Amino acid sequence: MSTNVLSMILAGGEGTRLHPLTAVRAKPSVPFGGNYRIIDFVLSNFINSGLMQVFVLTQFKSHSLMEHLRQGWRISGIPNVFIDPIPAQMQTGKKWYEGTADAIYQNLNLIYDSDPDLVCVFGGDHIYKMDISQMLRFHTKRHAELTVAAIPVPLHEAKHFGIIEVDDEWRMTGFVEKPINPPKPMPNDPHHVLASMGNYVFERNALVNELILDAQFADSDHDFGKNIIPRMFPRGQVFVYDFSQNRVPGAVEEEVGYWRDVGTLDAYWESNMDLVGIKPEFDLYNQKWPVRSHTPPLPPAKFVHFSDLRTGHAINAIISAGSIISGALVINSVLGYNVRVHSYSHISESVIMNDVDIARNCRIKRAIIDKQVKIGPDTVIGYDLEADRQRYHVTDSGIVVIPKGSTIN
Repeated sequence: MSTNVLSMILAGGEGTRLHPLTAVRAKPSVPFGGNYRIIDFVLSNFINSGLMQVFVLTQFKSHSLMEHLRQGWRISGIPNVFIDPIPAQMQTGKKWYEGTADAIYQNLNLIYDSDPDLVCVFGGDHIYKMDISQMLRFHTKRHAELTVAAIPVPLHEAKHFGIIEVDDEWRMTGFVEKPINPPKPMPNDPHHVLASMGNYVFERNALVNELILDAQFADSDHDFGKNIIPRMFPRGQVFVYDFSQNRVPGAVEEEVGYWRDVGTLDAYWESNMDLVGIKPEFDLYNQKWPVRSHTPPLPPAKFVHFSDLRTGHAINAIISAGSIISGALVINSVLGYNVRVHSYSHISESVIMNDVDIARNCRIKRAIIDKQVKIGPDTVIGYDLEADRQRYHVTDSGIVVIPKGSTIN
């Protein structure tokens, strides 16, 4: 695009609802879909959209994320093309980021130095594909100060999101952050409301002025949803971009509008399960809109043994490089790098991260197993939830979660 665009990704959240997966890493660094980290999806959207000036703002437990960015997302030697991780630098005083808006405020020097026309402020912890250039064209055509990306969600889910009201021109006329009472539904759709995706396009001066003003209010949460947007939209120059209208090259119609907030363990598990069907809800194999990541130098996955009782095979499953399925069955599951599943074991509806070893005669279903876990012979997980609760973390929907580095005997 001819317009100078700076992109800033908020990747510093603690992700407490994803504990224990976030016990040792930031939420955007949590592995997803076998080959990837959550941060890879928003970064791929920017790169595929031709937006090559990106700062990634980090904070809590950032080492894993910084290492991943160094290994998979380094760009060097090309002027004005970069993906730079920015740790919390306490530019405005000895304090951590106190909210999403404060995170950008504390890094206003990056905006001053880059001198962009527009600033994209996006979250780093959602799963979706988006051609961001389409949102930028929508923004510039309307001469907006701020454009907020939104997606229709069922009325009963409104309490989890910032809910938006619009007029016929998609100008924002109302905004409530996580409403307690049922909000007004979308025009012509009584069953859905418009929810903010936490993705914003700002005019540079409008953003800077609002952040400086917000920093003066001691009682502010310094948050885009709670403070910045409610203060801006009554002026009439805040518009809403309908994400369900966004189209990326190569996407099938069933995938249009796919966006998942993987902020809970149940949502994380469900989003991984969206990948494994014959016609997946979210397709990782679209070569016209690739999801990029760091790929370690590993051999291909291997399946060994073939007999009536001992056949290594996988059905409706993603098996990453370096993994060996040795006389075992894996079904409706996602396996990361270097996973070894030994003979006579049965894995179903599970997310297995990198470097996990599952011994013989194990039965595991509806589980999330973090990296570097060793599971001993004859282990049963997911079949007796009451027993599992005595040993492991079990979610409300019955997903069993095994922390990184555990040894299960």
